[in-house]
This record gives sequence, structure tokens and C-alpha cells, in this order.
Amino acid sequence: MFKKLKLGFTLRFKKAKLPTKQRLVGKYSILEPIKISKHAINLYENFSKDKTNRIWAYMPYGPFQNFKSFQNYLKKYCLKKEPFFYAIYSKKFKTYCGLASYLRAKPDVGVIEVGWITYSPILQKTVEATEAMYLMMKNVFDNLKYRRYEWKCDNFNFKSKKTALRLGFKYEGVFRQATIYKKRNRDTAWFSIIDKEWVKYKKNYRRYLKNSNFNEKHIQKKKLKLI
Repeated sequence: MFKKLKLGFTLRFKKAKLPTKQRLVGKYSILEPIKISKHAINLYENFSKDKTNRIWAYMPYGPFQNFKSFQNYLKKYCLKKEPFFYAIYSKKFKTYCGLASYLRAKPDVGVIEVGWITYSPILQKTVEATEAMYLMMKNVFDNLKYRRYEWKCDNFNFKSKKTALRLGFKYEGVFRQATIYKKRNRDTAWFSIIDKEWVKYKKNYRRYLKNSNFNEKHIQKKKLKLI
């Protein structure tokens, strides 16, 4: 007797959409498709607040010695449809202080990744930082209709791995010797959120991001709790 083959569940999946140039607007932050003439100076000034250059440690590019080299980086790598970059604006600080992108979009099967996340010291560990990731996630599942949202990072980037888990991404394992950058080996840690998880997470994100959960200095009263 042959055992019955196990197969994945059937579904009627309509092709997802590619990211558009629409702004993503939240209570505390705004994400705008990158425009060098509008965003570059703010971004460079705020990234330069990181005197240790730790924000570039796990990036293929950077740190940048001057504004011109940073501007060239934006022109060469951040104006394409893939990856699709956003500049992150903090309403509290009234400045653009972060970058993040969608990449490796596969609309036919409903898979897309978030990456190239670069936060200035003033953006790190703020409600704006969390909301920016929420806005991108919400856009992926509610508007663009993807089934799977991926997060990948250098396996030594413990801060990124901790953040992924805090935001609700599930750890899936490590791809050993996945790539080389800055003449270094990279083992890549994989995380993901799928659509049915997002349905559960969404109300908890909204609860966390309520104005009543933050004081006048935007300090949280209760931590993000998704489960």
C-alpha cells in the first residue's frame, strides 16, 4: 500500500500589488518614497548623530565620510523600484531620520520583504520607530494583499533579531554562508509574518499606538504585546 501524499492546502490567491508612491501616514510618523532633494540633507545630518557608525555595521554600504558620498549612495541604490525606499519622518522631531524599504517582491505568490532599515539615534527606541514598521506591515497585508512578509538580517545582528521578534516576526532559521559583504561572510537569519497572524496582531498594534499609551514626551506606558 502506498501512503497518501501530503499536499499543501489549496487556495484562490489573487496576485498581490507592487508598492506605490503613496505616503504612509501615521499618528507619529510619515513614510514618504525617497526624494533626494527633499530628504537627503535631513537624513545625512541625523545619521551623522551616530558617532560610532554602528547603524552601518551590518549594511553593505556606509558609513559615509561626507554628504556627497551619502547623496551618491541614495542616487545609485535608493531610487529604484526594487528595493522601494521610504524616508521616515518624525512628527515629534519634525525631521526625516530613517530609511526602510520593501524588496524582493513576488506578487504572483504574495511574498515581500522589509529591509535596509536604517534608524538615526533620535529615531531608535521611539514610538515613531515602531509605528513606521506597523505602517509598512499594514500596507503589505491590507492594501497590497501579500500573504507573507519577510525580515532577514546578519545572524550576528542581535539587535535586529530582537526587534523582529518584538514586532511579531517568527524565527525560521539560518541560511549559512548566504552571502558576502564588506569582505565578510554573512549567515542570514530568517523571520516572517503571514497574513493570518497579521489579523491577530493588528488590533494589538492599534491598542499600543493609542495616544493614551504615551505621555507628553512620547514615552510608552505599556509595551507592545502581540500575543
